[in-house]
Amino acid sequence: MAKAFFITGTDTEVGKTYATCALLHRIRQAGLTAAGLKAVAAGVDADGKNEDVEALRAASSPELTLPERIRNPYRFAPAIAPHIAAQEAGVKIEFAVIKTAAQQAMQQADVVLLEGAGGFRIPLGTDGDSADLAQKLGLPVILVVGMRLGCLNHALLTAEAILARQIPLAGWIANSILPDMPFYAENLATLKTLIPAPLLGVIPHALPGGVEEAARGLAFFGSEIRNPECNRGGS
Repeated sequence: MAKAFFITGTDTEVGKTYATCALLHRIRQAGLTAAGLKAVAAGVDADGKNEDVEALRAASSPELTLPERIRNPYRFAPAIAPHIAAQEAGVKIEFAVIKTAAQQAMQQADVVLLEGAGGFRIPLGTDGDSADLAQKLGLPVILVVGMRLGCLNHALLTAEAILARQIPLAGWIANSILPDMPFYAENLATLKTLIPAPLLGVIPHALPGGVEEAARGLAFFGSEIRNPECNRGGS
């Protein structure tokens, strides 16, 4: 039976897509097929492509035949807040459409990773925000923590918000987005103590070998993917 997870971050620009791509490679290294989806993307190049969507496509199992409407249900040209981009385009972001895309991807892949937009409470429109979407999907959440000044507060508040909604927190990833964060080890140790979920791995800054090498440092995906341990507030 396929498994799926919702990927969120402590903020925008914390390397959520990079971490998701590393997870996709880790799943594939374990001999499973993996599909990376982007629920809502904002910002396109001259060819109408979104950088995050293309990165997730490249990291997914190449044998999967997923149409664009499944890989990325909503895409907007301006790189702005998604609810504003949708409003400007005259489009309503419907959670049912995103849920259907995830379900269809699960029919092909062993594991589906659905990446959200921005942080956990980013507004998405009249259906609600990213937290409401996670609840609608009914998927365990993996939290990507961008390791920088302020990450303690952002990570703990986000974990608290996830668990307050009774959403399983499957684990978190420490993504080293700075080359020389002061007291890095101390901050990491604090988060390991205070986040009530397992640390799935640490991604070093500017790791030679890119996402495939980063994947090797993630200890979550393997045979245990068929029965992931999800934390519901320490119960």
